[in-house]
Amino acid sequence: MRYYPVNLDLRDKKAVIVGGGAVALRKARRLVSAGARLTVVAPQLDHRLAEMAAAGAFCHLQREYLPGDLEGALLVIAATDAPEVNMAVAAEANGRGILVDVTDASCQGSFTTPAVLERGELLITVSTAGASPALSRRIVEQLEREFGPEYAEAVGLLRALREKLLTEKGASAYNERVFSELAALDLPALIRNGQRDALDQILLKFSESGSRPVPDAAEKKDPS
Repeated sequence: MRYYPVNLDLRDKKAVIVGGGAVALRKARRLVSAGARLTVVAPQLDHRLAEMAAAGAFCHLQREYLPGDLEGALLVIAATDAPEVNMAVAAEANGRGILVDVTDASCQGSFTTPAVLERGELLITVSTAGASPALSRRIVEQLEREFGPEYAEAVGLLRALREKLLTEKGASAYNERVFSELAALDLPALIRNGQRDALDQILLKFSESGSRPVPDAAEKKDPS
């Protein structure tokens, strides 16, 4: 099956997980990190999920799933060890037009979650469309060695500079060139190697150039 990749903004959106085991734990951590208003429906929770619930990370309904539990949700994850419960959750979600991931039967749901490497705001996802989650995890482990924590800082710096340029000049052909040049620079390597002075000079250069008015010639070609 060919899936369509997408990034969802889940900030303050309702999400529901039915199930309280290790799979639910992995899903809950990511949903909470994304800012979702999470509800977990399960008679019992993995002790790490219980700690999250006690800390107020999500709302825990300590009981079996009941029809109606999905009302108002943007997405749902069916992650129990009872296939019949997961199918009931999927049926309600599909009937309500809610995105649903059925962890033990992906073909019954409307989306799946890939293996993910996170470095701050940098997300690298790997999917085999359900053919081999183990292979997806192995590939992520290989990527971890190439994309270290320095990428989190680099992306943060690029975001800050991008927001500054867009605030001062708005969208422009000049800014697009600046963004392309910045992306081509190996900022992560400078961070990894401790070359802070060189990094500061690069960021200062682009920040200052973005603050100056751009000549018309830089934006337009002479029609003659």
